Amino acid sequence: MRRRFRDLLRGGFEVKPAGEAKDDPARLVRRHPAAFELDVFGRKIFLSEARQNPAIRFFVAYVEDVDARTRTFRPRIFYKDISLVWRVASHMIAQGDEFWIGKGDVETVVEDGYEVTHSLEHTTDLPFEIQDVLEQCNRASNVREDEPVLWDVLRNAPSGRVQPYQDFVAPRLRDAGLSPNRGRPVAKFTRAGDPSSLQFRPGFGPNFDTAEFTYSKSVTYGGQLRRARILSGNGKIQYLFFQGEQHVWIAPPQTLRTELSSYGVRTASVNAPDDLFLPGFEYHYVDEDSGELVSQIPKGYAGPQSEHDDGRACARPWLDALPVVQDFRAAFGDWSG
Repeated sequence: MRRRFRDLLRGGFEVKPAGEAKDDPARLVRRHPAAFELDVFGRKIFLSEARQNPAIRFFVAYVEDVDARTRTFRPRIFYKDISLVWRVASHMIAQGDEFWIGKGDVETVVEDGYEVTHSLEHTTDLPFEIQDVLEQCNRASNVREDEPVLWDVLRNAPSGRVQPYQDFVAPRLRDAGLSPNRGRPVAKFTRAGDPSSLQFRPGFGPNFDTAEFTYSKSVTYGGQLRRARILSGNGKIQYLFFQGEQHVWIAPPQTLRTELSSYGVRTASVNAPDDLFLPGFEYHYVDEDSGELVSQIPKGYAGPQSEHDDGRACARPWLDALPVVQDFRAAFGDWSG
């Protein structure tokens, strides 16, 4: 694989990093050579062996940029989120004591009379079709620790910059009209704060007869996990369910369209309410400075704190009250590996 990647570079492909390695991309390739090759909807993606820093497991990914004027690979960071979905980092903020991985596109909403900008984290989710392949590459890797490569690959933004850069946003703006249901929500809660009030737009709920299962492990979730990729009834979108011994949760859905950006993610998104896609453990803690509760779990539905991360609490009380999770359990039963 290393030889094949080198042959492509000798044949005219260029490696163009956004981070500090832009001055010496050959050094980046020497330190993080290709170990795996993926063909994702006709686009070449090469991966290094998996790396680890104190916070995340990740690959250096060389993504073919089919929109570039020359034959180009864009180095990216593919990492595993706490929700167990593999994502791509859009940028990073590493200024002084501040360190934050960019979570993709943003939206600005008014809350209590103030404009607040939120990351749309699902815009960094890599295609469901390669999630299991990434797990296999992770298991096959000789993992070693490495943190400086993040500076080599990622654009380091000024302090407080949540927004990604134009190369992440522009393909999404170009393909905004490709979003399912004309960009309108495919599901809703008819009563705020009530998980039982979930309703899907006709045809957009999961069709459990289409389930395809894969398997992985997670210490946070007690060991063995199974994942189910499931199409909607109308075949226009897809869901990824996770099930462990205790939890069932769902990743934000994706379209089946195959347009990808140079970050390796789909350019068309599915509009759906965030509270439908809480991971099994979600942020829920008291801020030491302000003494205020910081939580992404709807009020009244937080369970015990995680044994592995005291900043997160169990979201099962909310998740188990979702009709779609109840339907999943009814269709496939409990599972403990």
